[in-house]
Amino acid sequence: MKINSEKAWLVGADVASRHIDVARGAQAPVTRIGNDAQAIKRWLKSVPAGSVVAMESTGRYHLTLARLAYEQGITVYVLNARDVRRYADSVGKRGKTDRMDAQLLARYIERERADLHAWKPLPPEQEHLAALLRQRAAVIRHKSAVAQSLREDRLMGELLGSLMAQFDQAIKLLDAQIRSAVAALPQGATLLKRISSVPGIGLITGAALVQLFLRLGHVAADAVVAFSGLDPRPMDSGNKRGKRRLSKRGPPELRRLLYNAAMSASRTATWAATYASERAKGLPGTAALVVLARKLVRVAFSLFKTESFFDPSRLSAMKA
Repeated sequence: MKINSEKAWLVGADVASRHIDVARGAQAPVTRIGNDAQAIKRWLKSVPAGSVVAMESTGRYHLTLARLAYEQGITVYVLNARDVRRYADSVGKRGKTDRMDAQLLARYIERERADLHAWKPLPPEQEHLAALLRQRAAVIRHKSAVAQSLREDRLMGELLGSLMAQFDQAIKLLDAQIRSAVAALPQGATLLKRISSVPGIGLITGAALVQLFLRLGHVAADAVVAFSGLDPRPMDSGNKRGKRRLSKRGPPELRRLLYNAAMSASRTATWAATYASERAKGLPGTAALVVLARKLVRVAFSLFKTESFFDPSRLSAMKA
């Protein structure tokens, strides 16, 4: 969307759970509004047509603003929080407040938006699945935190067992809802069967990949790997050559699921040799599992595009 600099705004929005700080430019005054649909709609009435609003990805707190702004025809950018932090460091920001962050986001989008992709909302069925996956991830995190904090306390042992059982029940219920949400997608149940035919990929990782592949559409496999953050990034400088690090630009929960899937896959007859081969090259276990996770993504995406099921005889044709 072309920006009319005389009328349109370039807005940075720092989103918290209960409020949003908005800045119409890097040096502009900052206004605080409530993070609820009614307050956001009132504010959007004052935003000129053709404006742009940028915000960091916050899990779920930014979604109301992003959706309502998009529905009004405003161009929305949802930025990677890590990129924004590094940008702040690069321009010499010495502090961090909600107001400063809003102004920084306005500066970022003013200068960098040519290289960014505008945000679009997921279809309702995909958003429902995404919300369920987020909820399940939150339950897993809390279960782990509770177990870690109470495990060494003998007096809390009985309570811990009860809590773990309740967590497990919640996870079981969410798994059932996730399976139903996948089935509600166009050809979702069939897609899940194809993707989970890959040894190591189960219901949850399969559901996350179904959503990812439907979201990205007809892109190349390299783009899918890059979105997951599993793509190796060159770190060549001076006499240092050949070192690679993961970009980690995609959703961290997706990488966690894929890493766990790789661990499961490495213990199967199908993938054990692949994992052993990477270890034989001198890679540590973690790096070898990342290579395997990357391969799982490529194989699953190939099945998605070719509408086929897993065939181990074709593995040699797949790159990592």
